[in-house]
Amino acid sequence: MPLGRLTALAVLAAAALLTGRAGAVEMTLPPGAEAVSERVTALGVYQLPVGPEVSDKVPSKRFEGRISRRTWRLEGSGTVLEILAPLRGQLMAQGYELLLDCAARDCGGFGFRFGTEVVPAPDMMVDISRYHFLSAAKDGRAVSILVSRAGGTAYVQMITVQPPEAAAPVVKPAAEGKAPERPVRPVELAKVLDVRGHAVLTDLVFESGSTRLREGRYDSLMQLAEYLAANPEYRLLLVGHTDTVGSQEQNAGISERRAQSVKERLIEAYGAEEARISVAGAGFLAPIASNLNPEGREANRRVEAVLLAD
Repeated sequence: MPLGRLTALAVLAAAALLTGRAGAVEMTLPPGAEAVSERVTALGVYQLPVGPEVSDKVPSKRFEGRISRRTWRLEGSGTVLEILAPLRGQLMAQGYELLLDCAARDCGGFGFRFGTEVVPAPDMMVDISRYHFLSAAKDGRAVSILVSRAGGTAYVQMITVQPPEAAAPVVKPAAEGKAPERPVRPVELAKVLDVRGHAVLTDLVFESGSTRLREGRYDSLMQLAEYLAANPEYRLLLVGHTDTVGSQEQNAGISERRAQSVKERLIEAYGAEEARISVAGAGFLAPIASNLNPEGREANRRVEAVLLAD
């Protein structure tokens, strides 16, 4: 049999293997990709972006099933497209139909970024001018991939939706024999503050039905206190945020009281200087996810640290 014929058969066989596991999406990450976070919803709804932002709206298609939200980071060089292109190729090899494939400005820039679901920082960081997004679908399954850079680090977010009866998505190391992914760990808070000037305090837990911070040790607050001590030229603004349940007036008050609770803990438990910390309540005016589903509302209920210069 001619060599070209053998090569073609080999390609077809490989494609069959990729699509044979109950249709589960199977992806190989670039060399050096380090797992940062994973959030799984056993049964939920994801609005998959299928077009650029127009008039403050991002066209989307509804998918229901098991939702997996995973993020990775890669140190070193490489444009966002160089990182995304091989992932796009893998999806196409598995028979997925590309619905949207765009770069920052073509997607809608700021409006698209804040009109789509993004895992909160520091697990996923997005530079408004340097990101690339694609979405794809196949047989009731959906995939979106977002790649961006922040300083010398690239971040990858992949959201997949599988029907409840389907197999979970499979993500493999870059090459056979590669060591397993290291345990998930957060990006250092100091690095996020240096790059972006603000950071979500992701480990905070408030008492049920209260604006009071639950007792316990919070790494984010310890790191904030250390950052302030090491950088006397900066002050800190703690901004509380909420979902859209209730009026803006009510939510502004709730969010400010939560920020105040965090300030008090920073001072009392971690020795931060009171005079260098201010608080504010934004209510529901600055969402980072959709308020149309429980996962988005949970992400929007947060306290952020914002750097201010003296």
